[in-house]
Amino acid sequence: MRSLLFKSLVKDPVTIAGPEAEANATQELARTLEDLSRRVLGRSLVIREVDAGSCNGCELEIHALNNPVYDLERLGLKFAASPRHADVLLVTGPVTHNMRVALERTWKATPDPKWVVAVGDCACSGGVFAGSYACVGPVSAVIPVDLHIAGCPPRPIEILKGLVALLDAAARNNGAGKGAVR
Repeated sequence: MRSLLFKSLVKDPVTIAGPEAEANATQELARTLEDLSRRVLGRSLVIREVDAGSCNGCELEIHALNNPVYDLERLGLKFAASPRHADVLLVTGPVTHNMRVALERTWKATPDPKWVVAVGDCACSGGVFAGSYACVGPVSAVIPVDLHIAGCPPRPIEILKGLVALLDAAARNNGAGKGAVR
């Protein structure tokens, strides 16, 4: 036992290198997101994440937006604990029966203009849980969805690209109207 402990103390830790973020793409997304959010809202975009019954794979990718690789705050985007302060609801997972009322209340508590983004295959179509007795269905079966970001789970860069598309559609509609984006 002592020799095993000594060997583990002497050896380097086993780690896996993180994904390489495309520096130019991330910086370009940052500039575009900041410009669009200022033009459409006059301030930073505020996001409320709602887990409607997912496996947490999409949440891991959403939380990766705050890590040093993507650094969401640098992009002018913020997460809010309350839907009353949010502009965008990022909803993950198929809507389960016990989360239906909570999702509807969260949507009603979010002030206008508001956008709903279904993140991941389960939120978009029900995914592997489609037809399950425990699920109502995709997010669009409960509340109106403005943007679908497919993937199981979608990468953080795809989520950022989706938010750019959402704000770009809002900017084309003069910020007042909402346009569904796929």
